[in-house]
Amino acid sequence: MTLPPSPPDENDPLIRAARLSHERDKRARIEGEPSVARRLAQIGVLGWMIVTPTLIGLFIGRWLDRSLNTDLFWTAPLLLLGLGLGCWSAWKWMQKA
Repeated sequence: MTLPPSPPDENDPLIRAARLSHERDKRARIEGEPSVARRLAQIGVLGWMIVTPTLIGLFIGRWLDRSLNTDLFWTAPLLLLGLGLGCWSAWKWMQKA
């Protein structure tokens, strides 16, 4: 006697990725190919998502270094932290879209 197949586990990353891919394909068939202007806008948003936290980290680091009279003690780590945060947020945004 064979048992009926069990339903797929909803928490399985492979099943979630397959469903997300299916939804993207379905949406692309309905909406069509995005225009060049839309693609350029997405690239612009992506750039600002990386640049903004990087510059904020840079400015806060420079302010702290001037206030505490240190050379690059705060600027370098906060610049890298801002860059990492910007890249991470851009990655999350690309994965969601």
